[in-house]
Amino acid sequence: MTGMPHTPAENGQQSSSTRHTVPGTAVPVAPPDVDIPDIVPGVRQDIRYLGAVLGDVVREQEGEEIFALVESARRASFDIRQGDGTVDDLAARLGDLPADRALPVIRAFSHFGLLANLAEDLHEERVRDHLADAGNPPPASTLAATWPTLTDAGVTAGQVAEVMERAYVAPVLTAHPTETRRRTVFDVQSDITRLMRNRGQIIAAGLTARSDERLAQIDRDIRRHVTVLWQTALIRSVRPRIEDEINVGLRYYTISLLHEIPLLNLRVSTALREQFGDTVPDTPVLRPGSWIGGDHDGNPFVTGETVSYATDRAAQTVFAWYLDELRDLEHELSLSTRLTDVLPELLDLAARGNNDVPSRADEPYRQAVHGIRGRLAATAVATLGASSVVPGIADGHTPYPDAASALADLAVIDTSLRASSDGLIADHRLATVITGLRTFGFHLSALDLRQNSESFENVLTEMLSRAGVTDHYADLGEEEKVALLTAELHSPRPLIDPLAQWTEPTERELGIFRSAAAAARKFGPEVVPHCIISMASSVSDILEPMLLLKEVGLIRVDGGVLQGSVDVIPLFETIDDLQAGAAVMTELWGFDFYRSYVTDHRDGVQEIMLGYSDSNKDGGYFAANWALYDAELALVEASRAAGLGLRLFHGRGGTVGRGGGPSHEAILAQPEGAVQGSVRITEQGEIISAKYGVRSVARRNLEALVSATLEASLLPVDRVDGPDKAYATMRELAESSRLTYAALMHEDPGFIGYFTASTPLAEIGNLNIGSRPSSRKQTNSIADLRAIPWVLSWSQSRIMLPGWYGVGSALSTWIDGDPARLAYLQSLHREWPFFRSVMSNMAQVMAKADLAVARLYSGLVPDQTDASRIFDAIVKEFRLTLDMYVQVTGTESLLDDNPELAVSMRNRFPYLIPLNLLQLELLRRYRAGDESEDVLDGIRLTMNGLATGLRNSG
Repeated sequence: MTGMPHTPAENGQQSSSTRHTVPGTAVPVAPPDVDIPDIVPGVRQDIRYLGAVLGDVVREQEGEEIFALVESARRASFDIRQGDGTVDDLAARLGDLPADRALPVIRAFSHFGLLANLAEDLHEERVRDHLADAGNPPPASTLAATWPTLTDAGVTAGQVAEVMERAYVAPVLTAHPTETRRRTVFDVQSDITRLMRNRGQIIAAGLTARSDERLAQIDRDIRRHVTVLWQTALIRSVRPRIEDEINVGLRYYTISLLHEIPLLNLRVSTALREQFGDTVPDTPVLRPGSWIGGDHDGNPFVTGETVSYATDRAAQTVFAWYLDELRDLEHELSLSTRLTDVLPELLDLAARGNNDVPSRADEPYRQAVHGIRGRLAATAVATLGASSVVPGIADGHTPYPDAASALADLAVIDTSLRASSDGLIADHRLATVITGLRTFGFHLSALDLRQNSESFENVLTEMLSRAGVTDHYADLGEEEKVALLTAELHSPRPLIDPLAQWTEPTERELGIFRSAAAAARKFGPEVVPHCIISMASSVSDILEPMLLLKEVGLIRVDGGVLQGSVDVIPLFETIDDLQAGAAVMTELWGFDFYRSYVTDHRDGVQEIMLGYSDSNKDGGYFAANWALYDAELALVEASRAAGLGLRLFHGRGGTVGRGGGPSHEAILAQPEGAVQGSVRITEQGEIISAKYGVRSVARRNLEALVSATLEASLLPVDRVDGPDKAYATMRELAESSRLTYAALMHEDPGFIGYFTASTPLAEIGNLNIGSRPSSRKQTNSIADLRAIPWVLSWSQSRIMLPGWYGVGSALSTWIDGDPARLAYLQSLHREWPFFRSVMSNMAQVMAKADLAVARLYSGLVPDQTDASRIFDAIVKEFRLTLDMYVQVTGTESLLDDNPELAVSMRNRFPYLIPLNLLQLELLRRYRAGDESEDVLDGIRLTMNGLATGLRNSG
């Protein structure tokens, strides 16, 4: 860990970097013609420095023998990268390592991944700051670039007002089995980042006698923090409970989201109203969501209790933030009536503040804030219990009935301040609290309920049989099901006997819905506003959960009309379901009762979720991407014909194989009309920590989501010349790619055995790595396997197969040696954001593959005849895909358009090789029967370390 190898890229030959990637965003940092001067500390220098510190700590804490072992593995890994060694040689050297000695080696390379990520994020921050200081134009994916773009395009105030009326951008946090780091680790990382930032500023300013002393102290502090990090367990050693995952997700609110989301919402509203006038609604654009605790699709550990825990903990988090902010606001608003005028309404509010401090007799603002803070504390006590607030703070105060009532009181303070020319004061903390309350309400984030259609059908079959409606609901035809569901939705009588005894799955589902209804009564309807139906393929699939929502009161019947506060959202996942999605929705919208429910009670907007991961698992990377785009084209047309608004929820995971990749570019690459001021996107696992683990990085990523949504809604961002020809070409490529993919994944009889043996699939499910099972049910079918273990397994074995397989064959077959066809695809790549995004994302994931390492994983397969044949097919397709990518894009390598990511991969790849090789050896021992704690910990740590190093691996 003493430094990086000396390659041309690392000997001071700094490139004029064009892009740097925060995983999941790929946000451009500097235009190609902008050089970054030496005063901006280079990422390689920081990585080398932190690696040296880590090496010293390893030597000090573990001794010279372990340090020498780590250093030997590091040097061998760099030799492999430079072609002076082979993975087989290093694998042989590590193969006999006892598990207890392997653990510190694994920890060393895992910690390097954490520190490298930290250095890269800090470098991006420095580059951005330098470019801004130098007066360069703001980069794409920033709001500073969006505002003049809208003006230059001639966007009108009416267009902006229409978009903002329905503006809704939601990053939706989901759990992930490799994201199990503890809060302590995040805190130490934050401390190191702060110190590294200060260190860079001192170096950039030039060393002096005083700065030398400060630098020496910073170096000592960094080493102390790295020592703490070394002695802190990176992950939990037991299977995380859903409660643990809920708390991990909420951690990011206290780290960044509670601070950044209100500020960004306020910034967007202010800028648009200044630019386009007060007719633009000041809608809080960003409104976050979560699946953690409400996603019960194939997860028997999600219950009514977990829904209650998730909603209570979220509310507790946001109430704590309100009370802290109002405490500070109370301290700040020391304005005296002896020196300023106040409105009578403010005096009335102050009189109700229950504040008997004589020294504040002339400070009505403080009195008013004191009362609001007390009432919010009383609200927390009423909904969460007395332990949720500091003792005494709620005494004598009346709870607010809803967030709107609290907002009304805050508005009195705001109006009074502005009436006395104190708008500058009102625009500070008070505006943040008001925007926060409008954004988060009493619930913080929207918890989605999700279950698969088969489970909903099973629950209703039991309920309808018990109620005497029909004994065989599941056996009915689609028309009979729809007729029955329609009748029951309009019937005022309940189906559920409160004294009835249900089977365990049905009781669990009913408990989840009851808890959701209870949470809505406590915190308001926005706490659980979405119910998602996985594997939806028919109208009855969508109506079935509506009947369950009706049973618990979240949907009601009034005068034969359905009313409710929940969006019922079909999730179209497989290729076939995506192709049929528009037809299903058109049929559903043809029912007047459902259409009026959407029109009158859901703001005329139908939300539809698109499944990236299952479609990929079903048909492969290219087929899935085109199926999604094609489905969006059809859904946009169908919703227009129905006169309804459309909001698409993109089930994108962290990795390209699950729909991940640069979010900004992905939103801009949607078909015209697919982004109507709103979009929801899943955020997952180590991608959450990469995007939202640091406030400055969170700000950029949130801003990228909002800027892309506004531009995609107001500008013609994804047009292609001759769309009919382009679409027909994509359909041919998609079908060809799907056939190649299916020949291996679905038709080769040895593939299932190869996949399960050559990857750590079984260990993901068996080693307490995630709270949920790896499959929806116990089968050997890929269709039933969850997307996370599917993609995570391939990334751990470094094949990254879901992100590219089948594309090379499709491109080669379609071109068929015809220069004109190749030229046409090259033109599509230059001109069409969709095609360019698909190819760029594929290149990023292919660049993280390592076939030399993957070959060793194939050695885990018992049937080596199958292993050799299947691995050879994978290698052949990889090489063909690489060749076709170079031809179509006109580049020389996978990352020509992303040199900063190329440097990042070169820097970190050698540190991944030892983790892979040690994982391989420990998997062999585990499968041979060695279930010692050292072996189990080693496998867990290698999985986490690889996920950290690859950053968007699952």
